[in-house]
Amino acid sequence: MIISTSKIICVTNRSLCEGDFFERIEDVVSCGVKAIILREKDLSAEEYQILAEKFVDICRKHKVEAVLHSFADVAIGLGVPAIHLSLEALRKLDEERMKCFEKIGVSCHSVDDAVEAERLGAAYITFGHVFATDCKKGLAPRGLSALKKVCEAVKIPVYAIGGINIENIGLVFENGAVGACVMSGFMKCENVNDFMKKLVGEK
Repeated sequence: MIISTSKIICVTNRSLCEGDFFERIEDVVSCGVKAIILREKDLSAEEYQILAEKFVDICRKHKVEAVLHSFADVAIGLGVPAIHLSLEALRKLDEERMKCFEKIGVSCHSVDDAVEAERLGAAYITFGHVFATDCKKGLAPRGLSALKKVCEAVKIPVYAIGGINIENIGLVFENGAVGACVMSGFMKCENVNDFMKKLVGEK
C-alpha cells in the first residue's frame, strides 16, 4: 500500500528524541508530513511557550501546519490557529477562546467520546491507542475493531494513534482512518526521510 505523506501527522516527544530536538523538527518538516503536534505535557505554560515559539517558526518557514497541544492560551498568544485538546479540555473551552482557532483536534478513546467531540466542534479527532505502545505501558490497546466503529460513528476525519509503525500502518487505513499519528518512529529513527519513505510504502 502506498500512502500519501499528507496523511501522516508527527507527534513530538522530547524524551524520545535522538539528538537535538529542533534539528529533529527541521528534519520532520522537510519530509512531507501534514502537520506536527507539539505534545510536551511535562512542561509548564511558560516552558511550553519558549519551546513553542521556536517550533512554530520552524513550521512556518517550511509551510507545515504547527499544532499546539493542551496550552490553548499559548496558542492564542502566538497566533497559532490549530490546537489539539483532550475532550475534557474542549468541554471547558469557552466560546470566546474557541473562536481564536480555525482547527481544533481532540483525543478520543471511545465512540461516545468521538460523537461528543464532533458535536462540540472538533475539526478532527485522534483515536487510540490502537496498538500496544511503550507510551501506554500496562494499558491494553483499543484495537482495529474499535477504530472502525469510531470511524463509522462520525463524519469528521479520524486519525489513528498509538503504536503505529511501518508494519501495521496499512491496517488503520483499511479500518477507516483518514490518517495516522506517529510519535516514536519520527523521534527515534536514524534518518527521518528514510523512515517516512518506508512508512508510506515508497521503495
